Amino acid sequence: ILGMCIKSGFDNFSYSDRVVTVRGLAEKEVTADKVTWPIVFKEVGNDLPQIYASISKTNNAIVEFLKTNGLSVNEISINAPEIIDLQAERYSSNDKLYRYNVTSVITVTSENVELVNNLINRQAELLKQGIAIIADGYSYRTNYEFTNLNSIKPEMIAEATHNAREAAVKFAADSESKLGKIKTATQGQFSISDRDAYTPYIKNVRVVTTIMYYLED
Repeated sequence: ILGMCIKSGFDNFSYSDRVVTVRGLAEKEVTADKVTWPIVFKEVGNDLPQIYASISKTNNAIVEFLKTNGLSVNEISINAPEIIDLQAERYSSNDKLYRYNVTSVITVTSENVELVNNLINRQAELLKQGIAIIADGYSYRTNYEFTNLNSIKPEMIAEATHNAREAAVKFAADSESKLGKIKTATQGQFSISDRDAYTPYIKNVRVVTTIMYYLED
């Protein structure tokens, strides 16, 4: 009896080393629920008070355009203008036509992504008022976010775990074993990225779980 117990213990110890590690992937496409849209324009000239007056007039026109088309005051903010004195630049020549180059930015932050996308497509209407909006995809890019990750986490973790188990069952069957209990499980980090370069408001959410199962005869 003692010998059989010892043998059983060795067998259980041996089986405890028989494991399989699998990964389960879950992906989901979602629509961004927050957008930050910087509206940028520039003014140049030699008279700062005159430039300031022109910027104020343009800011008011842009804000009116945004409010008229459905945005609230709380969704619009006017940044302090950025002023460059071209004559004060270290390597600047003295043949500049204008001394000052002023950049003004109005930032729209909204959860109404569809409305903002519509206004982005209609911003050319400001040209009728003599307002030239600058497209600067590097310094002032429109940013889309998905902030409601917690609402889809449980569903995606369950899907990733299910996919991992399916892979483990297939491996066990191919090795003429049975799938046992979970030894360890790790939930990977969630990642959110643009689906493509043309629709940045559509996000791809991704998570990978890593699970280690015991294998049994």
